[in-house]
Amino acid sequence: MSDLEVHGPLVTQLAAPKIPEGERVDFDDIHRKRMEKDLLELQTLIDVHFEQRKKEEEELIGLKDRIESRRAERAEQQRVRAEKERHRQTRIAKTRRQKYEVSHLAENIQNWYFKNG
Repeated sequence: MSDLEVHGPLVTQLAAPKIPEGERVDFDDIHRKRMEKDLLELQTLIDVHFEQRKKEEEELIGLKDRIESRRAERAEQQRVRAEKERHRQTRIAKTRRQKYEVSHLAENIQNWYFKNG
């Protein structure tokens, strides 16, 4: 689909120059009017182009902001997850150490009991 179909007519329709019925035709006037019409059409196309670029630039900035926000959010999630995992590993190590100490204590008590018993 072209810009004309999407955005509607870009240029106001100018009437074709009237050619006088007499013998004299002012080709310079016809050429000047044609140049004015072409210039107006070109200016309109340029305006539409830059409006579209501005919209796309705003969308791009918004997308970059979303990406940066998401990266920061993910970094925070990973930091929290790593901290939780570190605490979990510490808890597991502590529990294992306590079990080890209890088992050695029980072993020491048994050894003492059998020696002194």
